Amino acid sequence: MKFLSYWHDTAPVFSGAAQGPVEGHYDVAVIGGGFTGLAAARQLAKAGTRVVVLEAERVGAGASGRNGGHLNNGLAHSYLSAKAELGKERAIALYKALDDSVDTIEALVAEEGIDCNFRRAGKLKLASKPQHFEALARNFEALHAEADPDTALLSSADLKSEIGSPFYGAMLSKKSAMMHMGRYVVGLAEAARRHGAVIHEDAAVVAQGKNGNRHSLQTKRGTVTANQVLVATGAYTTPNFGYFRRRIIAVGSFIIATRPLTDAEVAATMPGNRTCVNTMNIGNYFRLSPDNRLIFGGRARFSATSDQRSDAKSGEILRESLARIFPQLAKVEIDYCWGGLVDMTKDRYPRAGYHDGFWYAMGYSGHGAQLSTHLGMVMADAILGKSDRNPLKGLDWPAVPGHFGKPWFLPLVGMYYKMLDKVQ
Repeated sequence: MKFLSYWHDTAPVFSGAAQGPVEGHYDVAVIGGGFTGLAAARQLAKAGTRVVVLEAERVGAGASGRNGGHLNNGLAHSYLSAKAELGKERAIALYKALDDSVDTIEALVAEEGIDCNFRRAGKLKLASKPQHFEALARNFEALHAEADPDTALLSSADLKSEIGSPFYGAMLSKKSAMMHMGRYVVGLAEAARRHGAVIHEDAAVVAQGKNGNRHSLQTKRGTVTANQVLVATGAYTTPNFGYFRRRIIAVGSFIIATRPLTDAEVAATMPGNRTCVNTMNIGNYFRLSPDNRLIFGGRARFSATSDQRSDAKSGEILRESLARIFPQLAKVEIDYCWGGLVDMTKDRYPRAGYHDGFWYAMGYSGHGAQLSTHLGMVMADAILGKSDRNPLKGLDWPAVPGHFGKPWFLPLVGMYYKMLDKVQ
């Protein structure tokens, strides 16, 4: 078993990173070489802007290369909850932004010729308990009528042709998609470079300052200056950007991938070949990879640590969950086990905008694989002075009380959600 991301291990290596010292002046500096930062850099470079990307490790090293490979439309919340919290107009606008995000990726992949196995698969939100299906049905009625007619409510009988495990029904979101995340992020980096962006890897920003209208960003390999800065670091935001650190909760998300399944195993396990997520608070998400591995993930442990030891512990928990949902795969070999950090906000709504001299987009709360590319391009357009398409503009973003970096409260949150899963 390999303790590394399947997406990283099965993607080509990006060979277009700039060599030599980090130096020079740019119109825009982008901090973070994941989906958000690279999409913004591509958009800016296409407009003729001199743009540099500063990535602490390698492109896609963070959440962009450590997720489950889902491009799901829909929010982290139920539509009814979002409507109650944000109001109908903003809830619909944010929901539509997730729809637009999948469209944006599909168009970008086609325009740049990125070979990343993009496919409109549809997503199943699977009811783990009878009362969960009742809640899904209520949400579906409002969502289908007000925001997304491309949805369907499936009974437990309908699911027999979709998934080889008993659930109490599901909501199908037909617009959702999937792709190979590693191939996509490398293709996105190559596209940004091809349009003129300068991309530096191994260039973590260790200090930052401002002299007049110019930002100064210091890395261990040199310093650049820029007129504008976009912070796109999410869960990997460093202490020198304290405003964002106090508002982002870094949470570990862990994933395993089986060996390639046989045709018979696929037919018995995931015949519908969609992206799937269940309704438990500490739930699981899963899909088939392009080579028919079952990629199975979840919040196995409430931890802000992702290393081989932590990932191995979480991998054992995920294997047990996989065996409960798919007993036919209880003894299947696990080829990959990896983890990574996702950037959560207290209310689980993403944030994008401008604060104290910095543009930003982050806080995707488990839905960044699809939204990040779109928001990166939206924020690039805002930097360019184009019409403001930011669906999150004006959404208040208070700091998390008592939080200054490492989220000490995660074990308590985990205990709370475990209790909810027992009683709900």
